[in-house]
Amino acid sequence: MQKEAKFWDGVAEKYAKSKITDEEAYNYTLERTRFYLTKEDEVLEIGCGTGSTALLLASSVKRLTASDISKEMIRIGAEKAQNEGINNIRFMTNEVSKAGLAPNSEGQNHYDAVLAFNILHLLQDLPQSLEQINKMVKPGGYFISKTTCKPTNKMSFKLLAMMTILPVMQVLGKAPFVKLRKSNEFDELITNAGFKIIESGDYPANPPHRYIVAQKLK
Repeated sequence: MQKEAKFWDGVAEKYAKSKITDEEAYNYTLERTRFYLTKEDEVLEIGCGTGSTALLLASSVKRLTASDISKEMIRIGAEKAQNEGINNIRFMTNEVSKAGLAPNSEGQNHYDAVLAFNILHLLQDLPQSLEQINKMVKPGGYFISKTTCKPTNKMSFKLLAMMTILPVMQVLGKAPFVKLRKSNEFDELITNAGFKIIESGDYPANPPHRYIVAQKLK
């Protein structure tokens, strides 16, 4: 994880300035996420990056804990929250496997909702991570994620070129671990982790970014 954290620390400033590639799809899934949140909710976001989505969702919840493995990402996120006067977000550096160790404002390790946007395809042991996430969600609570997926049709030249050169970039420390799966594979993995999917879709559709709202069964 130290190698991954170092990579994201190095690109944090550039990442913070990057634009959303599909604002319509982003805004749609943002609104769908708000639909499942309440003003009484304690929420955890894993892989929060520089906190852009956390800042937009803060007004919809009681408190949001935003975590990431990159200290630099967290520093930028906390700075943005301070500048915007948002005081119900707690930023913390943590791995997915340890994020649940951070208690919410009630001193509990369970959350009403756990969010994971653009992070699942970057996790090296996704089944184990999903099991850990399940432990963080209260019974009846939600796990909401959005993940870059493998196209069902032929890959675009740009994506194919990127995936071809990726192993070399990873060896040089210029790229993180990435494993793209098909949308239905993410559905299956999340279901196997003890969740019931109640809403899903690909936004955008090409290349697919799988949006899933899943509820913890018990």
